[in-house]
Amino acid sequence: MSESPANDPNRRDVLGTLGAVAAGGLLLADATAADNVPGNQVADRVSNLKIKRLRGIPVGPKAYVKIETNLGLTGWGEITGLDPRVASALAESLFELLDGENPTRVEHLWQKLFRAHRDMRGGPFMVHTLSAIDMALWDITGKAYGVPVYRLLGGPTREKIRMYPSAKATKLGTGGPHPFSGNPSDINNLVKMVQQARERLGPEGTIMFDAHCAVPPPMLIQLASAIAPYDILFLEEPAVPGNIEVFKRLKQQIRIPMATGERDRTIWGMLPYLVENCIDILQPDCGHTGGISQMKKIAALAETFLVPLAPHNTCSELGLTASLHATASIPLFLIHEGYLDGHIMPPGVARKNWTQDKDGYASLPEGPGLGVEMDEALMAKVAADPKRKFRWPHPTYADGSVRDY
Repeated sequence: MSESPANDPNRRDVLGTLGAVAAGGLLLADATAADNVPGNQVADRVSNLKIKRLRGIPVGPKAYVKIETNLGLTGWGEITGLDPRVASALAESLFELLDGENPTRVEHLWQKLFRAHRDMRGGPFMVHTLSAIDMALWDITGKAYGVPVYRLLGGPTREKIRMYPSAKATKLGTGGPHPFSGNPSDINNLVKMVQQARERLGPEGTIMFDAHCAVPPPMLIQLASAIAPYDILFLEEPAVPGNIEVFKRLKQQIRIPMATGERDRTIWGMLPYLVENCIDILQPDCGHTGGISQMKKIAALAETFLVPLAPHNTCSELGLTASLHATASIPLFLIHEGYLDGHIMPPGVARKNWTQDKDGYASLPEGPGLGVEMDEALMAKVAADPKRKFRWPHPTYADGSVRDY
């Protein structure tokens, strides 16, 4: 066989050249394809959606947040547990960090607000206000995609949501201030209340007892032993948050399931209860703990410890519905608190689109978004009612000393 001429590329050179061309083509194709991968793009089909305005609206003892966008979509959230005048001002101040942002980047904006000021991170005024903003962002996002919010959280894990109070489930209160350690009359009055509830509801009924941090630990130990025969679902708020050692001490001496969490905020506030194994049920409040975003994370955190959620909620139908969306998407759930029929806010201020059956089960909220309509004219009437103003509590004992409640 004769040798190839010097200017005739040999087989190896040809293959090498073709390989280089092919590799370059593949790289170019990969680069082009990468541009089309949704995960590589921050913007999506609603990328033109921008926040243009935020209003904080005091309405009686609550406040509402309204977020408006350049495309006409609006979102609503509810601030609870704060002086609404201060909370509204804080919400409007935070608009500086939201102006022009895409509202569907909910997690990004949550982190941006939460970490915005190192000295206010995790505080109740900041987190309660952030909770409302988070609700409003999810509301807009659901509307933008035309689905209920729980569809964006992984879809429903249940077909209906068990709620209280109902004909078959009741929560009892403390009945007033209680001493650090009680006399027989102090204990017996509370025991009688539990006993009567059990007789009224029968063995199929559900009873919860809310200590509300108003039954100090020594007396709570006395009480828990006395009501154990009546098999309550849980003993709520057994101690004031802040010292995990108190909860550990109570857990060692009380055999009734204990629940807490309404006064704790974010995953970082809930973690110690789980790590120390001193609580059986977590009760985050969507309006306190950081909104829908944090409720979803708290549920995942609790799931690793096999601890269910029994969400606390004293919001109007807006904040309550936001909480139901989160609850609809989580696996470990026990029962949900919720007050209707004008208990929190006059009927019509926040119009929900879900129903509650005779057994206390709520249907899943319908979308898009949160599925709640707000009546701003009625909100203005409530805001003008002097009987519905926010007032600071001042609980005391009979001797005039300050007590927890």
